[in-house]
Amino acid sequence: MTPILVAAVALGAFGLLVGSFLNVVVYRVPNGMSVVSPPSACPGCGSGIKAYDNVPVLSWLVLGGKCRSCREPISARYPLVEAGVAVFFGVVGVWWWVTSMRPLAADSSIDRGEILASVLVLLAFLWLAGISVSLALIDLDTHKLPNAIVLPSYVVGGALLATAGILNGDLDALIRAGIGMAALWTAYFLLAMLYPGGMGFGDVKLAGVLGLYLGFVGWDALVVGAFAAFFLGGLFAIVLLVLKKVNRKGGIPFGPWMLVGAWTGIFAGNTLFTSYLSLLGVA
Repeated sequence: MTPILVAAVALGAFGLLVGSFLNVVVYRVPNGMSVVSPPSACPGCGSGIKAYDNVPVLSWLVLGGKCRSCREPISARYPLVEAGVAVFFGVVGVWWWVTSMRPLAADSSIDRGEILASVLVLLAFLWLAGISVSLALIDLDTHKLPNAIVLPSYVVGGALLATAGILNGDLDALIRAGIGMAALWTAYFLLAMLYPGGMGFGDVKLAGVLGLYLGFVGWDALVVGAFAAFFLGGLFAIVLLVLKKVNRKGGIPFGPWMLVGAWTGIFAGNTLFTSYLSLLGVA
């Protein structure tokens, strides 16, 4: 297999395991429960889930989507989250290989510091992918973005990206990351002050994390990522309003759209921004 395919498959397999854990996170964190104890159990009969019944996706299929002990149906969301995270991690792996590892592989003067920096960048964005899934689902379920997930992400993301930037000498990326974090946090804070009913402080705190990552990727990613959240979220809200699924007073969590917008900026920010400038006749 080609290196890019190896990266995608390996990270996809890792994503299955992470997805299984994120199902626990999504259920327990909003309820103030520990994510490590007690062990997973059937919500119907309370029977502990054996290791052989806890294989991502496969166990759910083998058991027909039911508990082995009481035959209580188990939501299809569990395997869907596991499979979705696997695909997400695989896509992140492809993006990382194309944008980071492939250019390094073509450089005959590559050193260990640059390789380590690239790996740290991968870890940082895998962390972002993991919290993106958990926060989106929690926000959809509860309209909350828990501090227990958002706040540590400043430390984890900041430490990984800062170390990577120092190792490969890309101080410009660190400056952009700092500016992006401050700019998006401030923008969302002002929106929360001006329109408290439509923007919560959970969104404000998440905005800083997303600005950190978007700024590290580039100015175009930051601009596109920030704009895409409002554009895509607005389109979705209009559709729901037309279908009369929600009213004008809200009911639509914005966190998932912030995350979708951020990943749009990360994966396609340069392409979209350049295309937009071309339409304007600037580029």
